Amino acid sequence: MQEDSVVRLPRPGVGIADDPLLTVLREGARRMLTQAIEAEVEGFIAGCAGLVDEHGRRRVVRNGHGPERTLQTGIGPIAVRRPKVRDRGASHSARIRFTSAVLPAYLRRTKNVEDLLPWLYLKGISTGQFEEALAALLGADAPGLSATTVRRLTEAWQDEHEHWQMRDLSVRRYVYLWADGVYFTPRLEHDRQCILVLIGANANGRKELLAIEDGFRESAQSWREVLLRLRDENGLVLDPELATGDGALGFWQALHEVWPRTKQQRCWVHKTANVLNKLPPSLHGKAKQDLHAIYEAESRAVAEKAFDRFIDKYGAKYGKAVYCLSRDREALLTFYDVPAEHWTHVRTTNPIESTFATVRLRTAKTKGCLSRRTALAMVFKLVKAAERHWRQLNGAARLAQLIQGIRFRDGEPVQETEEQAAA
Repeated sequence: MQEDSVVRLPRPGVGIADDPLLTVLREGARRMLTQAIEAEVEGFIAGCAGLVDEHGRRRVVRNGHGPERTLQTGIGPIAVRRPKVRDRGASHSARIRFTSAVLPAYLRRTKNVEDLLPWLYLKGISTGQFEEALAALLGADAPGLSATTVRRLTEAWQDEHEHWQMRDLSVRRYVYLWADGVYFTPRLEHDRQCILVLIGANANGRKELLAIEDGFRESAQSWREVLLRLRDENGLVLDPELATGDGALGFWQALHEVWPRTKQQRCWVHKTANVLNKLPPSLHGKAKQDLHAIYEAESRAVAEKAFDRFIDKYGAKYGKAVYCLSRDREALLTFYDVPAEHWTHVRTTNPIESTFATVRLRTAKTKGCLSRRTALAMVFKLVKAAERHWRQLNGAARLAQLIQGIRFRDGEPVQETEEQAAA
């Protein structure tokens, strides 16, 4: 008899509960969560051990468990029960109440699940398809994640974004900025939506989202409104030391008006792509190496020589490519005036590019999923979720020198360099 070699693939949401590995993971997570909550309760009761009621009994005691509820996590649903604590010695208004930090009241899903929703939405899954998509990830019985729930969440995210825009930044100092525009095509609009994104590195070297606004393309007026709001309404009055962005003239014009002392650094990733677009594909590999030789040089002098070699090599035949590169020569080499440890960070707009790598060029399917306001709220949640994983700048201690006004040449403090030369 012939053996059947056809392997049947499970449908989304079907058979997930039978996966033995997920079953083991969920059971282990349930036990760990239970132990953590029990330890939290025991610690709370132990802290109240000295309190007694009018009969001399311990005032704060265990009182069973609350009803079982299902918590949606990244590995599927986990059934949990929260212990109850009773205060036997006071009136209702003065009772000691236990609030779990591990399992807050009314929590129904973990934070990573909520972070997943804006990703799915921006990737092109409409509200009508959420339940099917989430069933494949969280289990077939995942409750509370319907289209109605998603709509309520987007409304809450819109309110959160509006409140976040009014935060006080008057006591903050940002040394570096990264600026870029991310384009979307909302369902109810004919024109593409440009969301302006601004990220800053604070005095401790931590990257933070500074602004995310709905703009009209990357015009000077749109960027001006963003920067003026940060300066005049949020209190960010001190000029950053350096800003990195692409060739969009609107941002640089607005930056010069609002923070005139901020130096300009053009993004090498954008510039490399622009130059290669003006060269035949057969030269892309070699030209890319020649461009790397410029911005990976150990000093400005070496970079200048590599710059001149590129012009001599390609100028005769490919004048447009050479002009595209040479017109921003000074702005492309500004990074040599900051600490060498920071070069890899400030040469490109990578903090923004990496965050939007999977959604920047979306499929046509996404076009039917977003309104303009919803897109802004989703992008805000997307970036805030990614913000927690942005790594600190290399050599963060060097930022204090920049703030103090110490000048750098080829990545080293000028004073130290001169003292070494004199010795």
